[in-house]
Amino acid sequence: MNNKDELLRRFLRYVAVTSQSNASVEAVPSTKGQTELANLLAKDLEELGLTDISVDEHSIVYGTLEGNTEGPVVGFVSHLDTVDVSLNPDIHPQVIHYEGGDVLLNKEREIYIRVSEHPELQNYVGQDIVFSDGTSVLGADNKSAMANIMTALTVLHNDKTIKHPTLKVAFVPDEEIGLKGSKLMDLNKFKVDYAYTIDSCSLGEVVYETFNAGSVLIKIKGVSAHPMSSKGVLVNPLLVAHDFIAMFDRHQTPEWTADKEGYWWFTGIQADPLYCTLKMNIRDHDKARYEWRKEEVAANIEKLKKLHPKAEISYKISDTYENIANNVTKEDKPVALIYKAFDELGIKAKTYAMRGGTDGSALSVRGVVTPNYFTGAHNFHSYAEFLPLNAFEKSLNVTLKLIELSCNK
Repeated sequence: MNNKDELLRRFLRYVAVTSQSNASVEAVPSTKGQTELANLLAKDLEELGLTDISVDEHSIVYGTLEGNTEGPVVGFVSHLDTVDVSLNPDIHPQVIHYEGGDVLLNKEREIYIRVSEHPELQNYVGQDIVFSDGTSVLGADNKSAMANIMTALTVLHNDKTIKHPTLKVAFVPDEEIGLKGSKLMDLNKFKVDYAYTIDSCSLGEVVYETFNAGSVLIKIKGVSAHPMSSKGVLVNPLLVAHDFIAMFDRHQTPEWTADKEGYWWFTGIQADPLYCTLKMNIRDHDKARYEWRKEEVAANIEKLKKLHPKAEISYKISDTYENIANNVTKEDKPVALIYKAFDELGIKAKTYAMRGGTDGSALSVRGVVTPNYFTGAHNFHSYAEFLPLNAFEKSLNVTLKLIELSCNK
């Protein structure tokens, strides 16, 4: 079996396990499917001859491939969960040889990916592409990385003449709901000199900058009263929340920002006549601007309290993850090796500041430099997610090249 076929086989094997995370659950992992997938991966690692394999109480999978030559200890990390964007949690992938034009994903429901909306499709005419059936995400985020890592280990298992240093792998839960798994990793079990995530999109993408990210929970208790006698008494918590939202610049929201522009994002509200809970996210690549945004939230809360003195208002700001670039530079060895690998493979690098985060954001702040490179897929977190197999194979080639380049010469 060639590498591309093995990549596809493993990808289809892993997406067959439903492992969507659930943000409403505090426990890690947040879903049983992630534990099922963790146990499957542990078994696969055992078949490939890895040692020190374990699955801990959080369903974090660890494994070690002992090196056959000198070099740093290199880690590779993938997350177990797929995102919950209110689509079907079960994934039904299909491989289509793309001949151009719109793609019919689901004849029964008449679901298409339209070229007018996704012109990037035209870059893959004449190629095999993996799509969902339109009712779910595809799960290339991050099961393509899972398949990539496992296929690389398969290549090394099948050809013992390939030189490689000691490799550590980890598969972690609940990345999509706050990088919870990577924050709980035991770095004594994942004791590496540096690591990589494979968690961005199209061919050539390199990421060592992410958002600084935080979440805010605002709780409001109003004053209830019957409408017949509510004048001067009633305090509607929904309207209090409305006044708070209105304090923020509407042009600093996700739909108005791009590149390195930060934003506020109100993500949820639950209310009744007496209580209201409001959720928001804060994002900024610049650390000083991120801190200013937190201060702005606090200042607006104080304004809100003065505007509604009868309301009981409380809030909590939680840091979710840091920008990888707070702790990593382009000159750091693992980042530099990505560009060297691309050069040797003839892949044009597309460096960008990710408008999101990776497990590397959590690991880098803990002292494990962890940059990120492409899977080959497009449109993460969408029914229109798709994975061109040629680009997928090139992602694997980068993994193998990074292993080769990490050896001392």
